[in-house]
Amino acid sequence: MKVNKFFGAAIAALSIVACSTKPALTLSGLDPQAFVGEKDGKATALYTLTNANGMEVCITNFGGRLVSVMVPDKDGNMVDVILGFDNINDYMTKASDFGASIGRYANRIAGGTFELDGQKVVLNQNDGENCLHGGAEGWQYQVYEAEQTDPQTLKLTMVDPDGHMGFPGTVTAVVTYKLTDDNAIDITYSGTTDKPTVLSMTNHAYFSLSGKHAEEGTDMVLYVNADKFTPANDKLIPTGEMRPVEGTPFDFRTPKPIGQDINADYEQLVLGNGYDHNWVLNTAGDINKLAVSVYSPETGILLEEYTDQPGVQVYTGNFLTGEVPGKHGIKYPMRASVCIETQLYPNSPNMPEWPSATLRPGETYTHRCIYQFSVK
Repeated sequence: MKVNKFFGAAIAALSIVACSTKPALTLSGLDPQAFVGEKDGKATALYTLTNANGMEVCITNFGGRLVSVMVPDKDGNMVDVILGFDNINDYMTKASDFGASIGRYANRIAGGTFELDGQKVVLNQNDGENCLHGGAEGWQYQVYEAEQTDPQTLKLTMVDPDGHMGFPGTVTAVVTYKLTDDNAIDITYSGTTDKPTVLSMTNHAYFSLSGKHAEEGTDMVLYVNADKFTPANDKLIPTGEMRPVEGTPFDFRTPKPIGQDINADYEQLVLGNGYDHNWVLNTAGDINKLAVSVYSPETGILLEEYTDQPGVQVYTGNFLTGEVPGKHGIKYPMRASVCIETQLYPNSPNMPEWPSATLRPGETYTHRCIYQFSVK
């Protein structure tokens, strides 16, 4: 009898040890083991940042992507507020920009070409004749070198070789995610080059602040601190005009639901199948001035965005189809979310009168964006 008791106790102890060594799921329900993979000989993983308030941010170094962002709602419940996948295979095999650190050039470059120092540069064309988000193998599909320096900071490094996707110069870029104790994700970008090139990075998180990712997100209330936007042609390339938002569906200087005017008979909305445009921010590069805010009346979650960049692309998920399963098997319908991508203006390499995207040896590209979360 004593032997049986001892044997039973030993089995129970081994079971406890086995359970304790099994990788725990994240607060958002992600399995870190599902992000263990490899591309081009580089290992992928899931990294988790947490702060003193219990907020959690999960990031994969594949594409430098935000995978989940858990923030408290008005009732204190934790809500995942971004779209994405729950395993590395889906990120690698299903084309998407979910949560990505975009490079080498955020947004579109017309015709996949531009002129630099009198020389024509020919890029990969992956959006009709345009180059979009760095081409078909842009940085969202590459593996960043990752270093988690503390529980609240992740440093990601990309070395992009000369000629990749047609871009000149070997660029070394760094993206640092910092989760602060006031519930902000503070993102800083920097980059250097060994030849003249262009560089403009951004984050491409798809925000759904209700947490109900299977539903449209057009009830979210949007504010954009901009008096003008840059209209686009039928290829979604800016025409060069800076059009006043006053009297148009693009006026978000007074907060209003995204869906209030999204189906209006206005030529820019028809061309973009909704909002997919660059706004000219009034903030003049002042990181302390509010650029954009998004609010969910359902959860009370407020997202405020601050940046030192001159523009922001507001994209309302117009090309989501509701066909591809995302996290936890949820299929994201058209307009389930909103992206607020701080940036240099689209096609700036072909628009010399706009803020320059040119980066030369000895210079450092810098960009900062803050996603500040709270409830109201």
